[in-house]
Amino acid sequence: MAERTATIQSAHGLHARPAALFVQAVNDSGFAVTIEKDGREFPAGSILGVISLAINQGDTVIIRGEGDGIDAVLDSLVVFLETDHDAA
Repeated sequence: MAERTATIQSAHGLHARPAALFVQAVNDSGFAVTIEKDGREFPAGSILGVISLAINQGDTVIIRGEGDGIDAVLDSLVVFLETDHDAA
């Protein structure tokens, strides 16, 4: 299983809009990816799971997945999480 750590950069955290975009990116990848914060882990393809983690700016999360090609997927998801989607 591959994993990456990311620090959330969006000024308002992973609220509804960036969370929905993140979940869509996960689902578009075709891989089963999980996201963990403070020991709580949920499927990253579930909007309710991602929102329930209450991820704020500066929080660190771990994303995990497995399979051929997962490294590139996780790398792209880290780039997403470490981009401020609230910047004007």
